[in-house]
Amino acid sequence: MENENNEQQGLQIDLRPEVAKGVYANLALITHSSSDFVLDFATMLPGMPKPEVGARVVMAPEHAKRLLQALQENVHNYEQQFGKIVIPEQQPRMAAPFKMPETES
Repeated sequence: MENENNEQQGLQIDLRPEVAKGVYANLALITHSSSDFVLDFATMLPGMPKPEVGARVVMAPEHAKRLLQALQENVHNYEQQFGKIVIPEQQPRMAAPFKMPETES
C-alpha cells in the first residue's frame, strides 16, 4: 500500500498482537453521510443465520478516496505479480461469496 511512503517519512505504528492477527471478512457493507464513510467488514458462512460484523472502520471522505486509490494500486500490483483476479457471477452492489437466502416479503 503506502508502505514505501511510510518508510520514507519515518512513520512508525504500534500493532498490538490482538489486532495483528486480523479479522476474516468476506463481506463488506459501506454506508456514508456527508462527513463520514462507514465500512463494516463481516463474515458470512454457510450455516450461519446472518453475517456477523467483525470490524467497523469509520473515515472521512478524503481518507475513503485515498483508500480507494491505494486498493486500486495494490490490486494492479497483485495482478501483475500473480495474474488477473477473476470474480465469478458478481452480484450487483454486493460482494458475497455465498448466495444470500431469499426472504419472504
